[in-house]
Amino acid sequence: MRKNWSILAGFLICAQVFLACSDSSSSSTSSSIIDDIEKPDNQETSKPNEPIETDTAAPKETVLPDSTTKPDTTAPEDTAKIDTTPQYAVFEDSCGLHFTLGENDITAGNLYLNYPADSFLTRFEVGDIATVAIVGYDTLEMPIAESTNDVPISWFLLAAVKGFNQLALSIHYGQLAEILGITAENAPIEVIVSMKEKGGYLLGIDIMRNTQYLDTYTENYPDLSIEDFANFREVQTTGMGENKLYRSSSPIYIYLGRNYYADSLAKETGVATFINLTDSESSAYSYKGFETTYYSTQNAIFLAMPTEFFSTPFKEGLVKGFRYMIEHESPYLVHCTYGMDRTGFTIAVLEALMGATVEEIQADYAKTFSNYFTVVDSKQIDLNEQQVDFFKSVVLRNLRAVYHAEGIEVPETDDADWVTATEKYLEKLGMTPQEISDLKDRLK
Repeated sequence: MRKNWSILAGFLICAQVFLACSDSSSSSTSSSIIDDIEKPDNQETSKPNEPIETDTAAPKETVLPDSTTKPDTTAPEDTAKIDTTPQYAVFEDSCGLHFTLGENDITAGNLYLNYPADSFLTRFEVGDIATVAIVGYDTLEMPIAESTNDVPISWFLLAAVKGFNQLALSIHYGQLAEILGITAENAPIEVIVSMKEKGGYLLGIDIMRNTQYLDTYTENYPDLSIEDFANFREVQTTGMGENKLYRSSSPIYIYLGRNYYADSLAKETGVATFINLTDSESSAYSYKGFETTYYSTQNAIFLAMPTEFFSTPFKEGLVKGFRYMIEHESPYLVHCTYGMDRTGFTIAVLEALMGATVEEIQADYAKTFSNYFTVVDSKQIDLNEQQVDFFKSVVLRNLRAVYHAEGIEVPETDDADWVTATEKYLEKLGMTPQEISDLKDRLK
């Protein structure tokens, strides 16, 4: 992976500014960070809403500070003024706040900035969007939040929890340092944090905290069809052939309350090949009643992919699944547990490959959230326009971020060539041009 990349091209700070900042700060960012600052406790902020995309095949999510944990009382009393003493090696200039990552601040999952959250939150607030320049490696757009659950899966964030002596640079499901190619041996590393957009993520915070209530009973979704309740639908975007590709929640996972409907609908539409992103073969066969399902009589591949779009296991699973589609007959049905995150990303890749418009990709992705959210007092409440627009924005951001990690740039323009970008992405993952052509032929 190239070391210098950004989530979005528009979020890059100009090279000249970074050079100036790096030169001016090189003598001030040393290994003088005190050794006894404690890392945040390994607990995540508890939330009332149901977790999304939970399954035994997914790795344990990156853990960030729990705001309910007793604060570290060693934090400086004066939080209104930035501490510029050598113990923190932090200073502010026109480029932003400068930090130093030491060896002990780098883990595969998080990068820790040794600076009190209370002091940081005198300059920034939860809901702001920061530009985080990890000098020599990458420049990322990061919402400031308290928990990974405050951002969608695969998004980066800067976690700042009041009362803690550290900030955490992290990702919702993933290993940030690993993605950036950073190890403890690379320390010290300078990090510059500046304001991108004041309050730019306040709506996102509100949506992520207050819309993710779902239920398992059909009666609590009185306005949904059976297809919508099962999150089952044909993919009908531009370039996709008729009766070629379907997506749904799991037809075999019994604890979500939707498996029977998804399996029956798959039979009704004649699905011949199932692409199971979430289960291993053994876990799939262990579900009660699996042997009596329509699913069990058809072709199926069990990929057990983690919910980490940047990870090698996810990318290898994606290629393995697409090759299985090439080797077997349609109609295909792609699913994970909810048919939301792994399925949403996988289907978006296939839609982009086949020439779907941006609007089609976004609408199909956001439909899933309307099918699940929000159940309050045992009745679903429709998402409003702002909420739907937010979920629409997630899929393109994820595609751009993951493609960019492979060195593929997709401009934020109406005429962006998503077909070529997706072909390049699949080639980076190991598919040959002939395999990509064969896959497209299968879906035409």
